[in-house]
Amino acid sequence: MATRSFPALPSFIAPRKTTSPHAFFNLQKQSKNSPSLQAWPGISIPSSSIDVEYLGREFGGRGATFEALGDDCVVTMGPVEGSTANLMLPRGLITSYKPRMWHGGRVEVVHSLVSEDENGEVMVHGGVSTDVRCVADSGLTEWSPATWALHDVRGSSDEFIQVELISTSPNGKMEAKYLVTLREDMISSELVLTNSTKSIIQLRGSIMSHLTVSTPDASYAVGLQGSNYCNKQAPSEFRILPPADSKKHENSSEFIRSVAQKGFDSLFSAWGTQKHYGEEKDEEQEREESSDYAQMNDKFSRVYTFIPVEFTVIDRGRRNSVVIQRSGFEELYMFSPGSDHDWYGKYAFVCVGPCALLKPILLGPGGIWKGAQYLYNPNI
Repeated sequence: MATRSFPALPSFIAPRKTTSPHAFFNLQKQSKNSPSLQAWPGISIPSSSIDVEYLGREFGGRGATFEALGDDCVVTMGPVEGSTANLMLPRGLITSYKPRMWHGGRVEVVHSLVSEDENGEVMVHGGVSTDVRCVADSGLTEWSPATWALHDVRGSSDEFIQVELISTSPNGKMEAKYLVTLREDMISSELVLTNSTKSIIQLRGSIMSHLTVSTPDASYAVGLQGSNYCNKQAPSEFRILPPADSKKHENSSEFIRSVAQKGFDSLFSAWGTQKHYGEEKDEEQEREESSDYAQMNDKFSRVYTFIPVEFTVIDRGRRNSVVIQRSGFEELYMFSPGSDHDWYGKYAFVCVGPCALLKPILLGPGGIWKGAQYLYNPNI
């Protein structure tokens, strides 16, 4: 498959001076699953809350709007020639991408589930998320950019809209920039990590995309023939993980009553306590992808190596396709919940994304690493 040439994205600009601390988001809301930041002592964490009105005044008029959702903020990007996207802050989660299609309408490409926990807090799973962990060579210090501060919005609805986010370790020695760029036929997620420590940093993680499909049974990965893979799971607090017994109870009154009583969070709580998809005994054994048109109907969780720069996910049920391109990452993660679930339901998705899970990326003192994922819409 020929490599697609993507347009060059705008270069970074110098940090803008802000007159209000509310340009940044509350960084105290660390996930309980996120690595502890206490290993990186130093600067204090800002305690400013989200000021949506300020963000609208400071960054409005550039193709993005801001709306409060509980303690979070939803940034709506676009339309850019008919295409739109939603980005949640401070978590940096892309919850929607609707590109313009050949028939003139828009179709949702990104799959996400929204629910509330027992405290009424909005919970979002799925979407496009980043999960990168930075570990010093000593193994004693670890940091993950789990929350993000809004740094800038640039562009216009004529060509592109770009949102730039920043996350900094508590000691100020590690910095991550995250750029989400919306164009007419593409949305990109770019990560830039800077190591200002005196240690070699190991980077592990992924940019994970949940792509909505009619059913995995009608979905195919095209262009991975000859790539090696092994069965392995990827950690992410945003993953959609169907319960192991959903085949039995998905349409039953018992299952519905269980969800109503326990909430949607109960659907994901069993993961990690028992064997699940792709956790066979030969988890680390490598295989070779034999098909150039691989159907994704089986349940699996894989990491591919020796992969092409881009490949395509085709959904015959929705008559839709998405081209996934990577840079900076040398591996690819792919997950399918299998085809035992309802068509067009909450488990009608496949999960893909560039990653570094088998072999870490090494970032030396003073080094800068860039990695990205591009979701291209060829259906115009």
